[in-house]
Amino acid sequence: MDVFFDKLEFCHTIVFSGRLKIDSPTVPLADLLLAKMQIVKLNEKDVKDVIILLTEHDIGQANNEMIDAAYIAHNLSDDWGFYYTFTTNMKKVVAFMKEFPHLKDEERTDVLAKVNKMLGVVETEPKSFKWKMRARVGTGTKWYNEVDEYIR
Repeated sequence: MDVFFDKLEFCHTIVFSGRLKIDSPTVPLADLLLAKMQIVKLNEKDVKDVIILLTEHDIGQANNEMIDAAYIAHNLSDDWGFYYTFTTNMKKVVAFMKEFPHLKDEERTDVLAKVNKMLGVVETEPKSFKWKMRARVGTGTKWYNEVDEYIR
């Protein structure tokens, strides 16, 4: 079990302040997706978690049993680095689905549609001046915090 208070700070920062009472017993689904998609060195387990999350929940603009795409897009519109990691990881999820034998064809189609819907909302969200300036630099400068996995 992971317990965080006001924010999660790994490769990118996710602010939970004011969000912890929206859903119970965990953070809203949008925050769960952001927590997975903020990982720069995404592994197979993380990709499977995202596929399951997308298989089980719709993309929309609410928090009740739905992944709030507008909330995610708004958060990414001010942080180019997080936007880049998120969109890159969503594309990795799509690529991995081809190699994931446990998915049925209709589940692949559903997850692909949800990824495309999410990316469409993220792309159409107006970006801040800060985002645009950082986008000019691109990946030439590190856009994320280094995080080492702690192994017991």
